[in-house]
Amino acid sequence: MTTAGNAHAFARSDRSPVGVWWWTVDRWMLGVIALLVAIGVVIAFAASPAAAIRMNIGDPFHFAVRQCVWAVASLGVIVLVSMLDVRGVRRLAFFAWLAAIAVMIALPFIGHTAKGATRWIEMGGFTFQPSEYMKPALVILVAWMFAEGQKGQGVPGVTIAFVLYAISVGLLLIQPDVGQTVLITVAFGAAFWMAGVPISWVMGLGAVAVAGLSSTYFLFSHVQSRIDRFLSPEKADTHQVDAAAVAQAAGGLFGRGPGEGVMKRHVPDLHTDFAASVGAEEFGLVFLLAVIALFAFIVVRGLIRAMKLNDPFEQVAAAGLFVLVGQQAIINLAVNLNMMPTKGMTLPFISYGGSSMLAIGLTLGLALALTRRRPGAYTHGEGLAKAGTYT
Repeated sequence: MTTAGNAHAFARSDRSPVGVWWWTVDRWMLGVIALLVAIGVVIAFAASPAAAIRMNIGDPFHFAVRQCVWAVASLGVIVLVSMLDVRGVRRLAFFAWLAAIAVMIALPFIGHTAKGATRWIEMGGFTFQPSEYMKPALVILVAWMFAEGQKGQGVPGVTIAFVLYAISVGLLLIQPDVGQTVLITVAFGAAFWMAGVPISWVMGLGAVAVAGLSSTYFLFSHVQSRIDRFLSPEKADTHQVDAAAVAQAAGGLFGRGPGEGVMKRHVPDLHTDFAASVGAEEFGLVFLLAVIALFAFIVVRGLIRAMKLNDPFEQVAAAGLFVLVGQQAIINLAVNLNMMPTKGMTLPFISYGGSSMLAIGLTLGLALALTRRRPGAYTHGEGLAKAGTYT
């Protein structure tokens, strides 16, 4: 190979699977995702010693090392999944949903119970949460059914989509997991609206969703407890959110410095749900604003790319996946800022957790696969010939 040939990893004329992927995937999006993953690793090293002490683990960097492993695995999932074509995306979503639903059905019998909920399966030291993988798969299948229903070929797409949603929500509420139910309900509603159904249907679905979610206050004691603590903090134990608020205030604009945070010793879920507060204490308000900006970039850019797609299925599915990621980030950050009741929702790529990391990798991998440049994919004829011109 000549020196000129070595000047770039992949020439524009390279038609190998990896070469085509490199010139058709959104490399700006990949870069921002990689930056978030790197931030998550840094936060893990900051939080790991305090978490290890609290949990009586001898290795102070136990969680940091595992976070590095999951970070690499998650990036690998993103790359591999984003190489799929549209048919491959549908197939993967179909089998992922079936597998996740099968495991969720078995959870009451083989699942691990923690904090009053049975949402996980423990396998050789790895805690697997099937609902994390069900979410992106459901978004893809719902978008597929909506698109099929619009073709007018006798496929009851809307009915099938509602059945898939009802099965998923029913199994989530059995666990119970109201937070994930909220996520997929909003994502389903967004897909329903973007599919072009009458606004009266959308409003009707919204009213039913609000009524259903409101009823969880009376049906589930842990939901009632969390909402009551949020509305009347003086009457309940709000240690975690109070410690998180102190950590954020102590960080000021630029933080105490790497490894200098002290409030992480007093927050039980510092390395998971409240990782953002650990970062705020050590790196300041600038850190929180930067994280918000990075997630905003992913969601806004993703939605713009999705709306420019020609195919209704690709458009709705890609937009729904980006909405899913954005919702999860908003909920976690809102909890850290004490703007809503605690939900037990991780911050994508930054909170510790292998199951969550891999699931977010799957979600964004599917979204990147759908928004890759292909001949005729975009409304302005932006195809493979313009593959290197993402703006």
